[in-house]
Amino acid sequence: MALVLASGVCVGAGFGLFYASIVGIVDTAVPESGRRSAFAIRHIVNNAGIGLGSVAAGLALHGAATPVGALRWLYLANGLAALPLIAVILGVRPRTRPGSPPLPETGAPPQTPGSRGEASCIGKGQGGEKPAGRPTYRTLLRARPMALLILAQALFAIVGFTQIEATVPLLMHDRMAVTLGWVSAVVAANSFALIALQPLLRRRLERLPETVSLAAGPVLWTGAFGCGLGAALAGEAAPAAVRYGLLLAFAVIFAAGELMYSSAFYPLLLRWSGEEAVGRASALASLAWNLGTASGPPIGLFVVANASATGSWLALALGAAAAFTVAAALHNRTTDGT
Repeated sequence: MALVLASGVCVGAGFGLFYASIVGIVDTAVPESGRRSAFAIRHIVNNAGIGLGSVAAGLALHGAATPVGALRWLYLANGLAALPLIAVILGVRPRTRPGSPPLPETGAPPQTPGSRGEASCIGKGQGGEKPAGRPTYRTLLRARPMALLILAQALFAIVGFTQIEATVPLLMHDRMAVTLGWVSAVVAANSFALIALQPLLRRRLERLPETVSLAAGPVLWTGAFGCGLGAALAGEAAPAAVRYGLLLAFAVIFAAGELMYSSAFYPLLLRWSGEEAVGRASALASLAWNLGTASGPPIGLFVVANASATGSWLALALGAAAAFTVAAALHNRTTDGT
């Protein structure tokens, strides 16, 4: 048991360090004009990898004569899979050449067509002056746009991503009598929709301001949960095409909301934190995400256990609406220039 707990601590620490550093890695490897597409593609690839890994693990464990032995091989494969990642990260790390000028330490990234004229938000709301020295966590959170962005990160994890992974499958199976085959089909439709929608929406997403795109994510999630509510209201007596069509529509619309988030959140975090505070801002975003993923599933399971199918879908939609209010406040804050 001690080894299992130690393994969990190491895996959790590794994920925490990785997600706190991924922003800086993309910042180094991708020019600012391409960051929105880069983060969207990263989100798609991450979900595709999770899906493939789940399928591979399911096939390995299905009918295994010695499940414990199969699990050991899966743990080993999981560890070996980190080696290519290490090689890629080492390959994209910045290298200083002899005679090259040092990187600027202004704390504000250069303005490009993708930046929409916005600079770091550190110091805003406090006379407009940047604090002396390297920004601290407190300095970051005292900037209202950054604080709202971190809060939005936690809410997006709580009311969105964790609900489609943990709550919605249980809700469909236990409260709506949807077969496991159709539950798997809805989950798979969400993953395939992410891949299919990205090239279709890429140009439109690049034309939208990031704060608008971020606010549009929970709006789409609210509509997606509304489709689930419609399927619940239709009941088992409704034609299968109507009921399952609404559930598949939920999966596709939810995927569109995920793309809205993934194309906007991290580019905003990078630009508003400034070069000097990218590491600390990434750590705050990772902490907010981890808090959201830890609290979201228990909240969702509590709702499903104590509410009907229609009540559960309605609660999920209200949660997405709450996330929208924070994202809308963030957009208004930046539009007002305060």
